[in-house]
Amino acid sequence: MSSHPKNGFERIRHWWIGHPYWSLALLTTAALAPFLAKPFSVDDPLFVWAGQHIQSHPADPYGFQVNWFGSRQPMWAAMLNPPLMSYYLAGAAILFGWSEIGLHSACVILAVCVVLGTYRLAQNFCMKPWLAALAALFSPGFLVSSTTVMCDVGMLAFWIWAVVFWTEGTKQPSLLKLAISGVLIGMAILTKFSAICLIPLLAAFSLIENKIIGDWLAFFLIPIGILVAHELLTLDLYGYPHFFFANDFAQSHHTNLIKAFTTLTFIGGCFATGLLCSPYLGGRMFWFLIGCGGISLFALAILGGLMAKNYHWIVGHTRIAVEIQILLWSTAGLGVLVLAFSEAWHKRDANSWLLALWVVGSFIYAAFFYFMVNARAILPMTPAVAILMARRFEQNLTVLPLGLRLSLVASAALSLLTAWADCQQAKGVRETAELVCSKYSSRSGRLWFQGHWGFQYYMQAKGARPVDFANPQLTAGDFVCSPELNSNEFPLNPQNSTLDHVFSVHNFPWLATLNDKVGAGFYSSHWGPLAFTIGHVPPEKVSVHALKDLSPDVH
Repeated sequence: MSSHPKNGFERIRHWWIGHPYWSLALLTTAALAPFLAKPFSVDDPLFVWAGQHIQSHPADPYGFQVNWFGSRQPMWAAMLNPPLMSYYLAGAAILFGWSEIGLHSACVILAVCVVLGTYRLAQNFCMKPWLAALAALFSPGFLVSSTTVMCDVGMLAFWIWAVVFWTEGTKQPSLLKLAISGVLIGMAILTKFSAICLIPLLAAFSLIENKIIGDWLAFFLIPIGILVAHELLTLDLYGYPHFFFANDFAQSHHTNLIKAFTTLTFIGGCFATGLLCSPYLGGRMFWFLIGCGGISLFALAILGGLMAKNYHWIVGHTRIAVEIQILLWSTAGLGVLVLAFSEAWHKRDANSWLLALWVVGSFIYAAFFYFMVNARAILPMTPAVAILMARRFEQNLTVLPLGLRLSLVASAALSLLTAWADCQQAKGVRETAELVCSKYSSRSGRLWFQGHWGFQYYMQAKGARPVDFANPQLTAGDFVCSPELNSNEFPLNPQNSTLDHVFSVHNFPWLATLNDKVGAGFYSSHWGPLAFTIGHVPPEKVSVHALKDLSPDVH
């Protein structure tokens, strides 16, 4: 009898199983397709502007001025990331153009590379690699990050394939694969400097696997050489080595216990799959440790004021809801760390130690070395967490029960909703910029604006000018618009200005990724202690003031 499936559903299932790479690529593309028209937001404009400059000055990626922090400064000082992502966007724009759809389409390729890399690595770590790939794809931190044109997902694409080639090259062994990995590490560093953490991570893996220092150590000279060459180039172009400048900026921001606690909370939210699938992840010891840890976190949060202590503007019922979510997600974040530790403790092989050091190292970097807590800082641990979950499911289950499948579906739904809320907020920012410029384009006074991020991108595209606080050129009769939710803004002197109009656009009503009023700070914990917040979300507002005879005191 023929073994070929007879009905349509079985044919699709048979093809899916037989072509995992194509299946995962199509699924990733389908998951991100609804967000291809998402407006540029947060730091997206920096990468777009650098890419546009690269097309005309390919040897000088940051050789222009930008007003990003409230006054004009060199781009290399405003941009704390290396330029490889902007080179990628410059190349992609040749094919797809500079539209949102064109650049987001190019970035889908990077997300696909991450998911496929997770699958490839998981093949050597567990029996159900597709489960790890799906867990990575449908984590809120990864899915939302994949809807931006910033460098984080691109860096992770180089990162995961560097790990793939390094682990395979160490076990086989293969000098060619180690060399390829060395180049990929270098490319990851040129995409985002934090990828330098790959060097100690993979060195530890090789040392545990081989028990001795071997020829593999020499291949780290490749990424080190790439970084040194980049530093010499930026020193020649801009008078300062870029990596050291970014590192000095990071070290100027202090770390404390609250920052570490917030990092745990972000880990729990960004990997919500772990919480939703938690009944299937651990045995008695796992739950005992989580219980003890959760009680300890609760005590620290209540007695030590670690919850919304630094967010005094969150009040009333919203504050209670935020603090409940903080306790929930911080306990889930602790569970991710316990999962990593327990895996290494029980198996004690090179693979388990790699995953554990990957997760714990990412936590330490985000909590104690990165200059702020945000989802982008912990994004590199995504493949490791996903593989750890897949390994634990295999250990505890012989078949995947309906409850676990429903939990995975719920995680995918939450991730898609979070990405949709983030997309709706970006659309609201663009809409307010268009409303402001449309209303004031025919007025006699010049239109200025405060704030940056995507709002700046669309305001400048419509002809408005950013206020330069170091050299304000404001005169009577001008208008200054100020978004309620943005960065690097200063209050106008009410004696020198009058409120002319307030624009308001509704966001996604009950979930937010960046809103200080509800404690959501996906892109920066300065705005809130949660990666995303479930609760009532107020509308997006922009105020426009008319200037009087005296220039406003913007200081």
